[in-house]
Amino acid sequence: MFKELDPLLHSQLRLAVVSLLLSVEEADFVFIREKTGATAGNLSVQIEKLSEAGYIEVRKFIDGKRPRTVCKITEDGIAAFNLYVKVLQDYIGKK
Repeated sequence: MFKELDPLLHSQLRLAVVSLLLSVEEADFVFIREKTGATAGNLSVQIEKLSEAGYIEVRKFIDGKRPRTVCKITEDGIAAFNLYVKVLQDYIGKK
């Protein structure tokens, strides 16, 4: 019997954000938007969903006169990603 894939990570953009954050200590909104090619509005919604799930931490602050949003993956986010990959491997028969 196949396990259910995490619906939160099964979204292409949310999976891209989590994958990107795994490779850096933290990333700001502009960097994530440029790397994913997402629109600002869509990315903002997906970041909020990941944050609400506890998969990422989001810091919002003013840098000089500019607002900045910086994201960092959490331990829960890392664990969820690793489980997602394991379930995918089970689907294709690789252990």
